[in-house]
Amino acid sequence: MAKSSKSGGKGSVSGGTRALKVRVKTARKRSNSSARWLQRQLNDPYVHAAKREGYRSRAAFKLLEIDDRFHLLKPGARVVDLGCAPGGWCQIAARRVKSDVSSPRAGRVIGLDYLETEPVPGATILQLDFLEEGADDTVKELLAGEADLVLSDMAAPTTGHKQTDHLRIMHLCEIAAHFAIEVLAPGGAFLAKVLRGGTENELLTMLKQHFNTVRHVKPEASRADSAEMYVLAQGFKGRSESETGDPA
Repeated sequence: MAKSSKSGGKGSVSGGTRALKVRVKTARKRSNSSARWLQRQLNDPYVHAAKREGYRSRAAFKLLEIDDRFHLLKPGARVVDLGCAPGGWCQIAARRVKSDVSSPRAGRVIGLDYLETEPVPGATILQLDFLEEGADDTVKELLAGEADLVLSDMAAPTTGHKQTDHLRIMHLCEIAAHFAIEVLAPGGAFLAKVLRGGTENELLTMLKQHFNTVRHVKPEASRADSAEMYVLAQGFKGRSESETGDPA
């Protein structure tokens, strides 16, 4: 298989070596759904590649693929990663922007999640629920300036009801988008998880008003049978006086 370099290499995983397919029997205490999940994990080349490369999760390859295509993570960039646990995206971002928490001129990565996340070299990690009042102000204070990229891989616990799950994740995407508009520097970008069916018209309209290009992206590392995809907005146009709080 092709490997990603330790500096944050290519996001593709090829099948250079054909792996034997692992079948999982349903144990007495294991449900059919749990057995299917375990079998899928054992046979997923991205899971194996993530372990081999030292990434926290297979999700790292999603960001690698998207960045290889759209070049979002540039050396020196300032990045905010919302919903960062277990830290795979922070790993990729820190390596590609050459983040250094001790140098104000180096790239900067700030990740937050309400779940505990193990430290990531080159990143500042906050255990914080972004939906709580004042959480965005905490991030802004730590950012101490504008961001070049806002990432959101936030996801609400699924209910199994497609419409409800779609509404929940879209709500998180809307919150992330509003935050991005508040902190991005002109020319910045926003990348967030949505579910198949795409971005709601109201949110899509808002993104098009504030960004030069808006598109949906589904990286190969995102499972084909998964409803997840990503909305990518690039070329932030800047904030109006009303959005910055300046007097008209």
